[in-house]
Amino acid sequence: MNLPPKVTDRAFARLAEIGASAQGQALRVAVEGGGCSGFQYDIRLDEPASDDLVLEQSGERVIVDQVSLPFLSNAVIDFSEELIGARFVIENPNATSSCGCGTSFSL
Repeated sequence: MNLPPKVTDRAFARLAEIGASAQGQALRVAVEGGGCSGFQYDIRLDEPASDDLVLEQSGERVIVDQVSLPFLSNAVIDFSEELIGARFVIENPNATSSCGCGTSFSL
């Protein structure tokens, strides 16, 4: 059974900090073919499409297209701040391996 991805409070808070909803934007999380492990994440601000899954909290939105949903079943979308930088990260239980940078994975 495919469960929708979850979004942490920290990820929604970061979207509020950058003013995504004030600009009419949402965080799009998509899966594309490519990368060093076979699939890669595409994470960017975008406008929702009519068939996107919309996850919302306090007016901030994270959107996932229908093609990417099975790849992100039960994944956790978070925001991480470390000394080397800050970024949105995905903890994906469906990935059997991933590259060192965390943007590419295989199933």
